Amino acid sequence: QAVHAAILRHRFLIVRAKELRCGPEQSRRFYREHAGRFFYQRLVEFMASGPMWAYILAHENAVPLWRSLMGPTKVFRARHSDPDSIRGAYGLTDTRNTTHGSDSPASASREIAFFFPEFDEQRWYEQDEPHLRRGQLFYSAEERVHRVLRAQQAEGT
Repeated sequence: QAVHAAILRHRFLIVRAKELRCGPEQSRRFYREHAGRFFYQRLVEFMASGPMWAYILAHENAVPLWRSLMGPTKVFRARHSDPDSIRGAYGLTDTRNTTHGSDSPASASREIAFFFPEFDEQRWYEQDEPHLRRGQLFYSAEERVHRVLRAQQAEGT
């Protein structure tokens, strides 16, 4: 709940959100680029250890802004240099640091497809993103996402 509140407080738009649980195999596939590194198994075990929330977030410069809000990967550093960051406030260890964030728009697209295979990113950019940019949106607390405010909704019909 605290991470969700931070997302909203920092004016990210929540395009999609879902609670899910990844098993060990899915976790290994997600972190495959780190296979062979000393922390890989700990990442896989933590990701597979319980339920989590996956989000598609939108904001001008979303990737660097989200990475800044998360704070440093190393929790000790985050607690001292950026205690108000998500990792500074809630991280436990370097591999159990509360959040993950894509490191580039290309990684974000790949990771969105991993968690939200039904999401059509190109269609979203063409159909919904222009409305969101113009502020034609509302937040649905029940769904935990921002939705496009269609013309008929704005007119109250």
